[in-house]
Amino acid sequence: MPTKNCQLHHSKGSDKESYVSSLLAKMTLQEKIGQMSQLNNDAEKLDESIQKGLVGSVINEVDVIAINRLQKIAIQESRLGIPLLIGRDVIHGFNTIFPIPLGQAASWSSDIVELCAKIAAIESSNNGVNWTFAPMIDISRDPRWGRIAESLGEDPYLCSTLGTAMVKGFQGNNLSDSSSIAACAKHFAGYGASESGRDYNTTNIPENELRNVYLPPFKAVADAGISTFMASFSDLNGIPATGNKWLLNDILRTEWRYSGPVVSDWESIPQLVTHGFCADKESATFEACDAGVDMEMASDNYAQHLISLIQNDKISIEQIDTMVSRILKLKFDLGLFYSSFTESPSSTVHLNDFHLSHAKQAATKSCVLLKNNKQTLPLSKNTIDTLAVIGPLADDGYEQLGTWAFDGKASDSITCLSAIKDYVKDSVDVKFSIGMETSRSNNDDGFDEAINIASAANIAIMILGEEAILSGEAHCRSNINLPGYQEELINAIYETGTPIVLVIMAGRPITLQPILPKVDAVLFAWHPGTMGGPAITELLFGEECPSGKLPVTFPRAVGQIPLYYGQKNTGRPPSEETFVDINTIKTKAPQTSLGMTSTHLDTHYSPLFPFGFGLSYTQFDYKNIKVSEYCVPMGKSLKVEATITNTGDFDAEEIVQLYIRDLVGSVTRPVKELKGFKRIYLAAGQSETVIFVIHTDELAFYDRQMKFKTEPGLFNVWIGGNSDTELKTEFEVFCTEHDEKI
Repeated sequence: MPTKNCQLHHSKGSDKESYVSSLLAKMTLQEKIGQMSQLNNDAEKLDESIQKGLVGSVINEVDVIAINRLQKIAIQESRLGIPLLIGRDVIHGFNTIFPIPLGQAASWSSDIVELCAKIAAIESSNNGVNWTFAPMIDISRDPRWGRIAESLGEDPYLCSTLGTAMVKGFQGNNLSDSSSIAACAKHFAGYGASESGRDYNTTNIPENELRNVYLPPFKAVADAGISTFMASFSDLNGIPATGNKWLLNDILRTEWRYSGPVVSDWESIPQLVTHGFCADKESATFEACDAGVDMEMASDNYAQHLISLIQNDKISIEQIDTMVSRILKLKFDLGLFYSSFTESPSSTVHLNDFHLSHAKQAATKSCVLLKNNKQTLPLSKNTIDTLAVIGPLADDGYEQLGTWAFDGKASDSITCLSAIKDYVKDSVDVKFSIGMETSRSNNDDGFDEAINIASAANIAIMILGEEAILSGEAHCRSNINLPGYQEELINAIYETGTPIVLVIMAGRPITLQPILPKVDAVLFAWHPGTMGGPAITELLFGEECPSGKLPVTFPRAVGQIPLYYGQKNTGRPPSEETFVDINTIKTKAPQTSLGMTSTHLDTHYSPLFPFGFGLSYTQFDYKNIKVSEYCVPMGKSLKVEATITNTGDFDAEEIVQLYIRDLVGSVTRPVKELKGFKRIYLAAGQSETVIFVIHTDELAFYDRQMKFKTEPGLFNVWIGGNSDTELKTEFEVFCTEHDEKI
């Protein structure tokens, strides 16, 4: 890792507060506003603006020579020599690309997520980047939303745990280390609840739901010391987040005592006018600044309008000083005042063996086995003469990288086709047909070749899904089936009689119900990144055993959305006894015969695959769940344990999950809530007793008065391999005399 060097502006041990106060006292108003301005790397007169001290940050420059040149202008040619924040969307890797965040979440591994972020920080900081706009910790329960790919899934607990791990990976043990970069929690808040799954759309979230579901991951990373927050594009309950003082000031700063900078999203300040929240850009500037947005990304409203707002006493100079000091303190924490230049990138940093090895491991652990009929998988190259590999994503290094992979290269990817050929070598005849030009193709032009090679093969591996362009920001879908003619291609290969192993690369859950009966095995690989090919190949051939679990529910049909495991029970919950499928009714029926429960008449109420689901090549048996004590005093802990046995023939890892239900609350509670998980390794035939410890504080929620507390009462508790587990027991939390007096 190269060292950074520049002229010293202070000693490392200088007091941050006094240094920043001293610097702030020397600044003109224009220079202060300059610190509050982030410009794109192609901004007009960028060099001149930096020289005048009118820029605090530059976004989207990754060339180390260009970055050093900009830092030199800032440090050596501007009046006060204040270094720049260099921002970049380093979302799931820099040059080494890891699985998309939703894929990383499927690993259910803090260690894997943390190391992915650490490697991304090492590679990007080696090019001069010092600030990333990740993690995205929006709770995401609508798979139509393109940015679900960038999320960590639907659950507050999982998202909080993995989001905190990602922050630790980016920021390291010390933010001033040369390989650390500042992380940014986005999008604050509620962005994942955009209506209809359409990006930038309105969100209406009751405060109780906001506090119990959407805010916990942000609170977790704030407590973990994240450096920055980003305000959301979206309208939250009638007030866009970028101008939402209750959100940015009352919650974030007053309640949570967060003291770092808040940055707007791209041009979200002038968009306050588009929302209809402000009449003009000057009023938009006021609302954003008064709400607590410290830095404006890309647009120039602060530069154009803050001075007049101060002159008209609408914004005080004290407010500006407070906001600028937050930015300067971040630069101090990053060590930029004593070390701003980056030496030429080391060739041993980017895409080195260790980074690629972890990229492969992350992809391996993130793949989820959804179906494996009659143990089709794993394959054996010793029993296959001819293998057909079919699909537009089988040999496309670019598409397997997924969304938000700006600095990854297709040429660095190892595809499934190349990895399979390398693995089987001359022992198996591998035939390839693209089948369709792209995943979106609406014709059968390539079907004949695919049918021919499948007909002559022992196994057809079909690698289908979504191209990268079909997910991510502003890439939302009204239907989430396999796009184009992919279902028709599967049907055509099914007619050959050759067993089908379906590998899906996608940025979201896909509605697979129409094609599931046609395929023998399904491995869901998300967009797996640079090393996706070798990871998938080793899983297919049994060198590794699948262990990923779904971080988000897979619906049967798009009409079920939103569908998530932590739903409320309703007054008329569905059950097998009450469910009536209208398609099975052959004659006219009175309305009272239709079940009268919370369900759809044309689709079973359950998901296709539940949250936490994932098969293995072995089987795990869960037994003997018990609690250390049935009655637990408020303020104390209890242990919950179960015995897990690997009853199959493969050594494998299992992700053991703990769920609870608060049966009665002052506000209705979810039917299940994830409260713990552990990844364990069991050899074939081995058993392990897994123990979870739950403190009553972990059962707290926001009540009717928005007070965060645990309420006494009866709780169900489950331990299992997914959220649909039935192995449960119960315990009761009670108040002692002391608690009641308080």
